[in-house]
Amino acid sequence: MKKILVVEDNTANMYLMRFILQKAGYQVIEAWDGVEGVQKAREEKPDLILMDMQLPLQDGYTSTKEIRAFKEGGDVPIIAITSYAMVGDREKTLNAGCTAYLEKPINPETFLDEINKYL
Repeated sequence: MKKILVVEDNTANMYLMRFILQKAGYQVIEAWDGVEGVQKAREEKPDLILMDMQLPLQDGYTSTKEIRAFKEGGDVPIIAITSYAMVGDREKTLNAGCTAYLEKPINPETFLDEINKYL
C-alpha cells in the first residue's frame, strides 16, 4: 500500500483529501504544520507528499526545501496544494523543490488522476 503524507492545517481540506485517498486504497499520514511535516517525511518515508504552502510554524516552501535536503527526501514527489494563484506562485513552489502544483479548492473528480501521475 502506497503511503501519502498530507501536510495541511485546515481541517476540512484534510478531511476531504484523507477521504478521497483512503477510499482509493492509500495509507494517509497526517501532519498539521510544516515542522511536523518534515518530521513525518523523515520518519515515515512516504511515496508522495501533498504540501500546503501556508502552514503554521514553518511554511510549505521551507518545509519542502528541508525535505529535499535529506537523502530520503530527494526523490519523493512533493505536490504543492495551495490557494496561492497569483502570477509567479507556481514557479515559486517549483523553485522550492515541489514536483507539481495544484490549486485549492481541490476538484474531487480530478484529484486522484493528478496524484496518480506521480506514483
